[in-house]
Amino acid sequence: MTDASIKIEQPDPPLDTSTRARLRAFLEKSRVHNTIMALIIFNAITLGISTSDWAQQNIAGLLDVLDRIVLTIFVVELLLKLYAYGLSFFRNSWNIFDLLVVSVGLLPSSSGLSVLRGLRVIRAMRLLSVIPQMRAVVQALLDALPGMGAVIVMISIVFYIFGVMATIMYGNAFDEWFGTLGRSLYSLFQIMTLESWSMGIVRPVMEVFPTAWAFFVPFIVITAFSVLNLFIGLLVNTMQSAVEDETEAEFETLRKLVRQETDQVDAHVLELSEQIKELRDELRRTQGAGK
Repeated sequence: MTDASIKIEQPDPPLDTSTRARLRAFLEKSRVHNTIMALIIFNAITLGISTSDWAQQNIAGLLDVLDRIVLTIFVVELLLKLYAYGLSFFRNSWNIFDLLVVSVGLLPSSSGLSVLRGLRVIRAMRLLSVIPQMRAVVQALLDALPGMGAVIVMISIVFYIFGVMATIMYGNAFDEWFGTLGRSLYSLFQIMTLESWSMGIVRPVMEVFPTAWAFFVPFIVITAFSVLNLFIGLLVNTMQSAVEDETEAEFETLRKLVRQETDQVDAHVLELSEQIKELRDELRRTQGAGK
């Protein structure tokens, strides 16, 4: 059997696999990513314009058409990804995120569900999955969640203790702020944010209870200046660790490339050494035969 017949008998690759491979290569092109990112930004701008009264009176129809066109493009993109990647599409959490965000735009917008139309702007969050730098920030936030859990538990305990104390001490005189535990927790949350805490709450309380500063000042120091800074510290450390891990991964990739190149060079040097040795042996045999 000839080589030509062997080549003829080999089965061709399935068309489906070839088509999916070409489609994956197309979807992963930078031009496609940039186009989708531009459409996301454009859609976010048009949704913002649609909130104005002038736009509602003059170009509401045009904005609605543009919104439907962009939504159609997003749906087609996801369908192409589903076909190109198959079930592996759902192994990528960012793909699932895009699917959920785009699905919000497909919800009915009848009179009873007109409030859902406001959720269309969520499509702008697709920028988080399109831009790699934003994905890194989101990943850092997710990685910081376990550490944040301990901080949240601690601040909850602090809030509960101070909330019970404030209800007992100031509830009778200031029912609007500290009459119940729920009101006390809300008032303490306002104080923690430093929003109108002095003239709005603390000083009126101090007019009746002059020593109330001894209660509120430690609470502000513990929550606003200490516990909240722990969140910032956790995020900074997590992002720094993510950057270090990425840098280490790049160095490891470079080390592997250098090792591969070195191994190839060593193999070539060894091959050349063997050839030189063979040439020397052959030269000696030639010289011996000539004598």
